[in-house]
Amino acid sequence: METKRLYRSRQSRMICGVCGGIAEYFNVDPTLIRLGLVLLACTGTGILAYFIAAIIIPDQPQA
Repeated sequence: METKRLYRSRQSRMICGVCGGIAEYFNVDPTLIRLGLVLLACTGTGILAYFIAAIIIPDQPQA
């Protein structure tokens, strides 16, 4: 059985693909994740969390 892994998206990428990858992992619309990030960015923690995630989460492997 293949386990589900979190990757940065190659298809629904706007900046680094973090929001698209999280949306694909949880099977939700990427716009919802991006709106949540904007709300977190207003507090300042969202921007830091995004760039940390962009460093930590690997790119989606080529198909």
